[in-house]
Amino acid sequence: MGRLEGKIALVTGASRGIGRAIALQLARDGARVALNYRSGEAEAHSLASEIEKFGGQCLIIRADVSNAKQARDLVEKVLQECGRLDILVNNAGVTRDKSLRKLTDEDWSEVLNTNLNSVYYCTTAAVKPMTDQRFGRIINISSFVGQAGNFGQANYAASKGAIIAFTKTAAIELARYNVTVNAVAPGFTLTDMLAKVPANVQEQIKARIPMGRFGLPEEIAQAVAFLAAEGDYITGQQININGGVYM
Repeated sequence: MGRLEGKIALVTGASRGIGRAIALQLARDGARVALNYRSGEAEAHSLASEIEKFGGQCLIIRADVSNAKQARDLVEKVLQECGRLDILVNNAGVTRDKSLRKLTDEDWSEVLNTNLNSVYYCTTAAVKPMTDQRFGRIINISSFVGQAGNFGQANYAASKGAIIAFTKTAAIELARYNVTVNAVAPGFTLTDMLAKVPANVQEQIKARIPMGRFGLPEEIAQAVAFLAAEGDYITGQQININGGVYM
């Protein structure tokens, strides 16, 4: 039996990148995983097939978690299909990188709605079932950019920094119900998002990282699975997985 056998997990933005790796790891550890996606339908079905190949269980649910109703309906759908929700991983995120001189209101709002508001919508929807069952593990994916800032990412930094602050308050409020709330803050990680950066710029970024390499999505996923399975006395924390780029 896996260490998460019998647990029900929901991963938002699970069709690619870090979310995909997290969903795979949780499934390998025995959880039944609800895979949320907004636009990557083919990728979500490919992920589900991979999970089913090694005997894992999952379901696919399309929802735009930046929309309050869709996000809350997503949590309700998981409860209807699975009967409970034990692990919520708020991973969905986008970037719209521009300097402040060029940033538009739309760029700002889209990033805040997707990255931050979705965490609020999904978490508040999960609070009642988790507190009723006296068990829950909420893990929010932040970023070192929310701690250190980064040129051209004022909107992204604001959203990810706010996630850390939200995490701490939620942890205080929910601790008495055996619901832990933590944040994982990745550094530069090998995903489609990073792959779009020109090679010469990637080398400049890598030179800033003491460990001299980018992180792997699987390394982020391992930390999330640890918090879900072993982190019974860990709450209100941010775990930095960044190769030393921010200490």
